[in-house]
Order: sequence, then C-alpha cells, then structure tokens
Amino acid sequence: MNMTENDRKRANFSALSNTNGAVIKMTTNTGTGKPGDIKKIVIKNFRAKPTLPENYQEHTWQKLRAAVVAIQTSTPIEYSLEELYQAVENMCSHKMDSQLYVNLTALAEQHVKANITPFLAESVDKLVYLKKMNECWQSHCQQMIMIRSIFLYLDRTYVLQNPTVHSIWDMGLELFRDHIAMNTLVQARTVEGILILIEKERNGDTVDRTLLKSLLRMLSDLQIYKEAFEQKFLIATKHLYQSEGQAKMEELEVPEYLQHVEKRLQEENERLLHYLDSCTKHQLIVTVERQLITEHITGILQKGLDQLLEENRLSDLSLLYSLFSRVKNGTTELCASFNAYIKKKGRTIVIDPEKDKSMVQDLLDFKDKLDNIVITCFERNDKFSNSLREAFEYFVNQRSNKPAELIAKYVDMKLRAGNKEATEEELEQILDKIMVQFRFIHGKDVFEAFYKKDLAKRLLVGKSASVDAEKSMLSKLKQECGGGFTSKLEGMFKDMELSRDINIAFKQHMGNSENKDLQSIDLTVNILTMGFWPTYPVVEVTLPPELLQYQSVFNKFYLAKHSGRKLQWQPTLGHCVLKARFDAGPKDLQVSLFQSLVLLLFNYNPTISFEDIKAQINIEDGEMRRTLQSLACGKARVLTKIPKGREVEDNDKFQFNNEFTNKLFRIKINQIQMKETTEEQKATEERVYQDRQYQIDAAIVRIMKMRKTLSHNLLISELYKQLTFPVKPADLKKRIESLIDRDYMERDKDNQNQYNYVA
Repeated sequence: MNMTENDRKRANFSALSNTNGAVIKMTTNTGTGKPGDIKKIVIKNFRAKPTLPENYQEHTWQKLRAAVVAIQTSTPIEYSLEELYQAVENMCSHKMDSQLYVNLTALAEQHVKANITPFLAESVDKLVYLKKMNECWQSHCQQMIMIRSIFLYLDRTYVLQNPTVHSIWDMGLELFRDHIAMNTLVQARTVEGILILIEKERNGDTVDRTLLKSLLRMLSDLQIYKEAFEQKFLIATKHLYQSEGQAKMEELEVPEYLQHVEKRLQEENERLLHYLDSCTKHQLIVTVERQLITEHITGILQKGLDQLLEENRLSDLSLLYSLFSRVKNGTTELCASFNAYIKKKGRTIVIDPEKDKSMVQDLLDFKDKLDNIVITCFERNDKFSNSLREAFEYFVNQRSNKPAELIAKYVDMKLRAGNKEATEEELEQILDKIMVQFRFIHGKDVFEAFYKKDLAKRLLVGKSASVDAEKSMLSKLKQECGGGFTSKLEGMFKDMELSRDINIAFKQHMGNSENKDLQSIDLTVNILTMGFWPTYPVVEVTLPPELLQYQSVFNKFYLAKHSGRKLQWQPTLGHCVLKARFDAGPKDLQVSLFQSLVLLLFNYNPTISFEDIKAQINIEDGEMRRTLQSLACGKARVLTKIPKGREVEDNDKFQFNNEFTNKLFRIKINQIQMKETTEEQKATEERVYQDRQYQIDAAIVRIMKMRKTLSHNLLISELYKQLTFPVKPADLKKRIESLIDRDYMERDKDNQNQYNYVA
C-alpha cells in the first residue's frame, strides 16, 4: 500500500482525534506552495483534564514494591525496567513523590535491618566474618544501584527540589551505616578483623588485599573510616613498631637495621597504595618514622656511624642520611656526630709524633674521603660542609706549630726536582688541596718560616721541579694571605732573576778582562738580599787561590755597579762541577763546595790523612766527616778510606781512587744530609716566636696611637681581631709591660686598668 508523505502525516495526527487532548491543526498549501510560504500551526487545550484510574497510587506502589523486593532477594522482576521507570515518573508527575520516597525508605530499611542477624552470631572465624561483611556490603551497593536506576526520576526531581532529603544512594548508605556499620559489636568485629589481617601481612603472611581494600572503602564511603578504624590502626602500628624497633636495634648491626627501616617504609607506602585511605598517609608514615628512627637516633649514631665512616660505606651512609632527613632534628644530630668523629679521628692523626712522617698525606686522604662522603652521601648539604671545615680547623690546631711545619715540608717534597710521581695537572691539584689544609692553620707564620727555608734550598741548588708550579703556589699563598705574607718569597724569586742578569754581564766582563787564567773556571754567583732569605751562619773556610781571586774580581765588578752595598759570601750554599780523570776515562763530578775543596787537595798528594785535610780546609769537624763519608763511603766512591769502614775516625787516611768506574759521564755525588736537627727546628721556631713579638708590639702601638686611651680588656679584644696567629693573654700582657718599660705607653694614674699612649 503506497501512501504519500501528506497521507502519512495525516494518519499520525488523526490518531489523536479520539482523545480528549489538545488538537493541533496545520494548514498548508500543497502542490501550489512556493518556497518561503508560511505554515500555520494552531494548538488548542484539552477539552477535559485526564484522570487517573482508581487506586492508581496503591496499585503502582505494589508493582514497584515487588520489583524492589525482587532486587533485594535476587529473584526475577516481573515488569520491564522501562515500565517501572514510567510508573515512577507518573507518580512523581501527580504529586505522589513524597509518599513514594517514604515508602521506598521504609522498604530499604526493613531489608537492611534483616541483614544484621548473621553478624551478631557467636564464635565466627574472623576471615569468614570479613568475607560475609564484604558480600553483604557489595550486595547492598548493587541493590541500591539497581533500585536507583528504577527510581531515577524521583532522585532527579523530588530529591533535588528538597535539600534536606538524601539522594537514594546516600539514603542507602545511611541505612547501612545506622543499622549495620554503627552497631557496636559489628563494628568492633569488623575493625578487629581488618587489623588482624594487616598485622599478619606485616609479619610476612600473604593476605587478601582486595578484601581489605573493599572493606576499608566501605568504611570511607560510610564516613566512619577515621573514627572507627584510623585511630585504632595508628595505635596498633605504634605498638608494633615500638617493640620491633627496640628488638631490631639490639639484634641487628646498624646497616642491616637501616635497610630494615627502609623496607618497612616501602611496605607501608605499598599498603597506602593498595588499600589504605590516602588521608592516613601522613600520620602513618610519621608514626613509623618516629618509632623506628626518631626514638633510636642516638642509638644508631653511637652504635654505627663511626664504623660506617671508618669503612667508607657510601651506600649505607646515603641511606642513613636519607632516613634521618625524614625526621625532625635528624640531620642536626647526624651532623653533630659527624663533627665529633672528624675531631676524634683527626686528633689521632695530628697528636701522635710517630705519625709525623705521614701526617700531611693522611690529612689530605682523610679530607678527600670526607669531602666525597658529603658530596655523595649527604647531598652537598652546606651544614655538613661547614661542620667538616670547623672540625678540621679545630683538630689541626690541637698541636701548635707542628702541622704548619709538616705542611711546608710536604710542599717542598712535591715541588722538588726529581719528583716524577705527578704530572703538572696533578701537581696543581695537590697544591690546591694543600691550600685547603693551610687555611685551617692558625700559625701561618710558622708555615711561612719553614716554607721560606725550603724554597731557598730549592732555588739555590736548582732543585725546583717547575718554576710555573713554584709561582702557582706563591700566587695561591698571596691570594689567601695577602701581599705582606708573600713579599719576602717574591723577593727571593726576584733575586734569582736579577742574579741571572748579573751573571750574564759578569761573563761579558770576564771575556773582555785581562785575567785569562781565570777564564777556564766558569763562576756563577747568586746575589741574595739578606732581608728576603733565611739567615745562614757565617762560615770561615780556606779556599784555593784561584777561587779567592775570582771572588775578588766579582766583588770589584759588582760594587762598581752597586756602590754602598756589602757582599758576604756563603760557602755552605756553593756547589761545583769538577773535571776528573780516572783510569777508565774522564768524568764530570757534580759536588758541593766542601766536597770540591777536599777533592782538589788530591791534585797535589795522592794520600792525605784526616787531620791534614781538616787543617788545610778549616771547616767544622762534623761537616768535614760528613763530606769525607759522601766521597769515600757512599755510592760513588771517588776516594778510598784506609782502613775501610762506615764512620770517619781521626786516624783515617784517604786515597784518590783511580780505579773508580761508572756508566754515566756526569756523576752527582750527594752530600750526606744531616737530618734537620731539633736545634735547627727550635731555631726556626724561635725566629717565628721573635717575629710574633715584633708583630704584637707593632699592633699594640698602632692601636694605642689611634685610640690614645684604652682599657686593658678593650686593648686585648682589639689585638685578637688584628693578630693572625694564636696567642695567649699572658703573652699579650708581657708585651704590654715591655712597651710600658720602653715608654711607648703608660698606665693611667687614676685607673690602673687603663693605658695612655705616650707620644
């Protein structure tokens, strides 16, 4: 049967003609209509209002009640969900929504009340009980979702229009909470069961995490998680870890204990991830940290920190720092113990005189090790870096003067020629590390005195490894202490440079002179300014006529250019190269001036007694014996001692050894070095002490000249600010008394505790 479009439209509208509803008439001009023509629709009201069948509300509610009961009992629903939804909509449209909500609430409440019975029974297995509770909760949620889908129109109209009325879902939660979850016995059993499961998991057993998650989510949804569960859970956590912390601290070594704590924290974070509510996180982690870390901070540090630092256990130290960073005052306590360890360990390095040989290297290694720990394990924390510096400064100065002296000697060893153990870059790094140690020293003037003495030896004997390295060290010292500290050291380098220029000019002068017989000897002279260099004792020695003549020529040459100056020759610092002829062939011997004087005697006599040598050269007895020992008893024996032996006796005789052989053409015969005697060290220290007296005197006069009048305490305070070396108040008092005696200042007549400057 074919119908036109208009016929179909008419058929649709005609279906309404038998009803009492509104009539819609539409006029249109079919066939002849043009685009843009107006279509007119007329809408009229119902002639009479539709009426509901009798007992509609009761009949409809019974239908809906049957559906709800079927959902609650898990039986099939007789009616379609669409029909039920329409029924709810119709009831709401006809102002029956309030009664409908009341009826639904009563029905749901009746069902929930009936569900509590199994949970009040005696002696039920905890796990079975929890599973039943979970099933009951899951069923209730599913039922409420289904019920809400049928009563959705009620939820979206009546509930929204009445703020005091709960949504159907919230109503279901409230009923479950009031009649099941808030029941004292049910709640106690449920929470107790959950806590037992969590404790089992903490003890290493496998538990059903899904069950725990569901039950804890139930408590959260019912808004009783905090009051019913959280506080009890935190108390149980506290008790567990309190007893565990005490037991494990006694049972385990510190590294194992730290790993145990980290493992426990990871486990608790996993619990938060899997089933605990996120609101518990802060309190839970704080509780674990307090019981396993905070309560045992002192014990951990006392029991294991020193060992971890001693054995350089970086991973364990990193873990320790990480855990201590989590708790209040953790890093502060760790830093204090770190500081105490450094002071204790450092003091053993510095105080013991038997360790003096290796002291500086031990200090450098110790500092490197601790720097690495601060960088690697303590995350470059400034607190630890500052504590490290403070501890080093403290223990290095526990033994006055000696560390400064040994650091100077260590630098000398590294800068000396022949030190092939380091490249230039490595040497520069070593010097930087030395400067770090130098900063810790209070008595920097002691370092300066010994450094100057050693630098002089290196420069005069030509033993310096590298001029660049020497100047680099000098610039570091200047940067650290200022120009006043290095002025004399710089003067020494300047003297060496000027000496080179003077020697070039002197050689030109000798080339033009008439002293042709002296030209076979090549003389090099170093002119040293007395104030810059260490003080050397004046030694009288008998020189050969040629050398005496050469000295005289140089004196005239130098004083002609620099009138008013005085030259004082220092034979102890001289060295020579002698040409010697042996049966095996000629050799060049590189020797000291004293060794040269001894060897030159054998040009005139092949055998000479000890007494004759001593008489002809006229040098100190000990020096004489050491010189002969180096020539007759050392590695290169160019003299033969009669009788043979290591020591030189008064009756010994010496012969030139024509049979001497050596594969090298130029042979260096080292002078037997007398180890720096206690007297020499004391002399250097005495010079430092004397310099300090002058510095204290100058500072006192400078302060008094500026202030004119000053009390004793203020003067002492000012002096401590200005002086760069450690000094005792008693020493300052002595210097003040000395200046009063010398009339630089005087005591006030009215106040004996006050000083006046005397102009």
